[in-house]
Amino acid sequence: MTQIRTARRPALLASAALALVLATTPAMAQEKPEGHGSDPASSYEPSLTTLGQIQAEIPGRKPGDPVMTGPEYQKANTIYFERCAGCHGVLRNGATGKALTVDLTRDVGFEYLRDFITYGSPAGMPNWGTSGEMTEEDVDLMARYLLLDPAPPPEFGMPEMRESWKVLVAPEDRPTEKMNDIDIDNLFSVTLRDAGQIALIDGASYEIKSVIDTGYAVHISRISASGRYLLVIGRDAKINMIDLWMEEPATVAEIKVGSEARSVETSKMKGFEDKYAIAGSYWPPQYVIMDGDTLEPLKIKSTRGMIYDEQVFHPEPRVAAIVSSHFRPEFIVNVKETGKILLVDYSDIQNLKVTEIEAERFLHDGGFDSTKRYFLTAANARGRVAVIDTKEGELTAILETDGETPHPGRGANLDHPVFGPVWATSHLGDDTVALIGTDPVNHPDQAWTVVQQLYALGGGSLFVKSHPTSDHLYVDAPLNPDAEVSGSVAVFKVSELDQEEPEYTVLPIVEWAGITEGQPRVVQGEYNKEGNEVWFSVWNARDLTSAIVVVDDKTLEPKHVIKDERLVTPTGKFNVYNTRADVY
Repeated sequence: MTQIRTARRPALLASAALALVLATTPAMAQEKPEGHGSDPASSYEPSLTTLGQIQAEIPGRKPGDPVMTGPEYQKANTIYFERCAGCHGVLRNGATGKALTVDLTRDVGFEYLRDFITYGSPAGMPNWGTSGEMTEEDVDLMARYLLLDPAPPPEFGMPEMRESWKVLVAPEDRPTEKMNDIDIDNLFSVTLRDAGQIALIDGASYEIKSVIDTGYAVHISRISASGRYLLVIGRDAKINMIDLWMEEPATVAEIKVGSEARSVETSKMKGFEDKYAIAGSYWPPQYVIMDGDTLEPLKIKSTRGMIYDEQVFHPEPRVAAIVSSHFRPEFIVNVKETGKILLVDYSDIQNLKVTEIEAERFLHDGGFDSTKRYFLTAANARGRVAVIDTKEGELTAILETDGETPHPGRGANLDHPVFGPVWATSHLGDDTVALIGTDPVNHPDQAWTVVQQLYALGGGSLFVKSHPTSDHLYVDAPLNPDAEVSGSVAVFKVSELDQEEPEYTVLPIVEWAGITEGQPRVVQGEYNKEGNEVWFSVWNARDLTSAIVVVDDKTLEPKHVIKDERLVTPTGKFNVYNTRADVY
C-alpha cells in the first residue's frame, strides 16, 4: 500500500500564482496505433456528422495564401475540431483560447504558428508537437491551415433536426413500471469518451450493468426529474435518451441538435417534471427545447447577437452550461461569448419569455449553492464568477476568484468552520482553490466574496468535489504536465480549514489503480448516493488500460478498482441521484 502523504501550503486569504504549462493533453488526443482495430474505440464511428467530417471547401484563395490541397484542408478541419475548436471557437474568434482569425495569424506568420503549435505556452496552449500528439507534418499542416480563412460549417435548423430525430420506442410501448432490479438512484453513468459510449455501473456491486452506444465524446449526463430517463450529449451534438426502467436500459429516442454541443438538461419545476428537455449547441450557436418524452424538437432559439459590454455583433456565441431552476419554470442558459445568462421560461413555449442578464464574457460551467437558490458560474477567461438568484431571477454579484481561469465543473459546497456555507472552484491556470461565501443571511459580510484561498497540487485542475455528509474536499489536476500530479488528487479536511496553514492529503490514485503504461490522468471525483465513497476516473490512452478507483471517504483508502476492457477512456461519472437532485 502506498503511503498517503501530506503537504502544507499558505492558505487563508493568501495569494499566489503558479504558471501552468500544459506540456501534454489528455490521452484522448493520441493516435490509434498502426494495425490496432479490435477494441471498442476503433470500431466507433461518430454519429451523423461532426465538424471534422463536414466536407468543407477551401475558402476563396487570395494572393499569398499557403499551398494546401483539398484533402489536406479536410484533414486540418478534422484536427481542428478534435483538438482546437473547444477553446478557440469554430470560427476561430477565441474564448478560453486566443482568437485565431487570419488578420492575427498572418501578422505573426507561418514560422511563429509552427513553433507555437509545437512548443505551446505557459498560458495554457498545449505543446502538440513536442508531446508527440501531432507529427511534424501535422504541425506544418495546421500552421498553414490557420493562415487560411475558416470554412463556416452549415447551419442546423428544424428540418435537419427533425431528419435526425428518432423515436426508437414510443412512450406508449415503454414499461409502466421498473422492469429490472437495478438500484437506479445509486447507478453511475460513466462516459467512455473515445469509444462513443457510456457505461452504466452499479454503485454497490461495481458491476457494469450495460454499455450503450452514444455520440462522440459524451460531455455530460443528466437525469430527468423523475429519475427515469438518462440524457447524454456528445460533442457531435447527438443526444441519447435512455430509459432506465427497461429490463435492459436502452436508448428510446435520439436527436442531433447541431454539429458540436456540450449541454443538455430537463425541466424540474413542480408540475413540469419530465415535460421538456433543452440542449445547447456550440455550432450553430443556439438552443432547442424538446419534448421530454420523445426529444421531438419544439422551439429553436439562436444566441447570435451583441456582446453585452462592447455592443458589437458576435457570430458565434456558444451555449455552455445549462441548469434547471428549482424555484421557477426556467432553464438557466450560459451564452459564452456574449457574456449573457438567459432565464428561459418554459411555462408557455409558444409565447417564449426570456430574461437576458448581462454578466461577463466567456461563461463556461458552474453549479448551485447548497440551497439551490443561487447559481454560481465561471467566466473562465475573465477570472470571474457570476452569481444568479434563481428565485428572484436577477444578477446578485460578479466577483474575482483571485486565480487564473476558474473551472469549477459544478463546484463543491462546504460548511466552513468559520465562514459557514461556501462554494469552491479550482483553476486551470494555477494551483489555487477559491472558497466563496454563499450565505447572505447569516454571513452577510462574507457573501459573494472569496473568503479563503487554498493551494492544491498544481495547475491544470478541472473539478472539485464534496458532499453534504463528507468532511473532505477533493481537487484533481488532470491537465498538469507532471505525471505524479496528474495521477493524484489533493484532499482537504473541511473541519480543519480554520487552521492558518490547512494540510492536504495526496491520494496516488494511478498507483492504486496499478497502471504503469502511458500517462493516465485522474479526473472528476463523483460520490455515490450515500456519500461514503468517491469514484475517480483513471483516464489513459484509448489503446491502454484505464480504470475507476473507488475511495472510502472516511479513511481515504482505496476500496475497489474497476477494470474492464470495455472501460475505454473513462472520464465523466454521474451518479443518478446526486445529478438529479443537484447534490455536490
